[in-house]
Amino acid sequence: MTMKTVSGDRMFFMLALSLSLAGLAIYSSAALGLLARETSSVSRDILFQAGFGLGFGLLALSAARAAPLAYVKRFAPLVYVLAILLTALVFVPGIGFHSGGATRWLDLGFTTVQPAEFLKIGVVLALARWLAPRARKLGSVKTGLIPFVAILAAPSALLIAQPNTSTTILLLAAGALMYFAAGAPWRDFGILALAAVLLFAAVLLLRPYTLERAKTFLNPSENALGSGYQIQQSLLAVGSGGLLGRGFGQGVEKFNYLPEPSGDSVFAVFAEETGFVGAALLLSLFVALAARGIVIAGDSRDLFGGLVALGFSVIIILQTFINICAMIGIIPLTGLPLPFISHGGTALLSVLLMCGFILNVAAHRRTQAGAVY
Repeated sequence: MTMKTVSGDRMFFMLALSLSLAGLAIYSSAALGLLARETSSVSRDILFQAGFGLGFGLLALSAARAAPLAYVKRFAPLVYVLAILLTALVFVPGIGFHSGGATRWLDLGFTTVQPAEFLKIGVVLALARWLAPRARKLGSVKTGLIPFVAILAAPSALLIAQPNTSTTILLLAAGALMYFAAGAPWRDFGILALAAVLLFAAVLLLRPYTLERAKTFLNPSENALGSGYQIQQSLLAVGSGGLLGRGFGQGVEKFNYLPEPSGDSVFAVFAEETGFVGAALLLSLFVALAARGIVIAGDSRDLFGGLVALGFSVIIILQTFINICAMIGIIPLTGLPLPFISHGGTALLSVLLMCGFILNVAAHRRTQAGAVY
């Protein structure tokens, strides 16, 4: 894969590549904490993250970048339907994999795959395809709001049934931003906000674990050895990092203290080892990547490409903030992984695929005075 292949936007590509390589190093350090868990194979986990996640992810990025954007638009509905069907397979006995009270994975024998990662891509492409020709024509509830809700209904229902509330919230938020960027009336904002509040209240009532997380968020010290254990250990890890950290690879909390050190809690491990300076630098890379993606969206030659770049950029940065904010106690724990870094080859492959589509949009954007990107 040459620079010419990904020259849709060199800056965006270099940011994505930097986060991918840094993420592999951070993951490898955090995965050392699994040495204390007898059932874990650290070398296998790291090789799978590097091979399947990063290796196949870069190939997926290259393919998404090279695909004609007109074909991406044409086949967006098919990608959406296939992503829904793939996600629905988790409920098929013998295929779906159940763990930790949730059924979110497909069991491939040698590994598991989380199809919700690809559902994000399918929903963004489908929404962009539907919204592009209807820009500034979304004033009618019948032709605007109702079809928009219908596109999000099936994916949301599947995710809530798993249950995967955090990914549902992420998709709904990204979809809403795309909807209003396409010119939806502010009246719909009020309707969607009210619906979101009612849906959130229903989830709290029907899903006891979400209510428990909310209670833990409000009073994390009440059950420090139970539901509040992860946030307590996460805050301890982040706080003990100080300004410069203990040193990369020298963290203590990842050994038998911090749950999911290479998964949801990977940011806490990194903050302990590199301190405030390292954490701020990592966050700056994420913000720069998303900001560049939004600039690419604004410069897109057509609305479809702009909405695709916007949707994927929003998903990446919003998921980043949700994960980090949960680790430092600003919001309840969610279970969303940190993009580019947390354990999960499917998640890494998916985010690199998103970056490939953004680069594709960048390659077809407007140019000024012969500018080269």
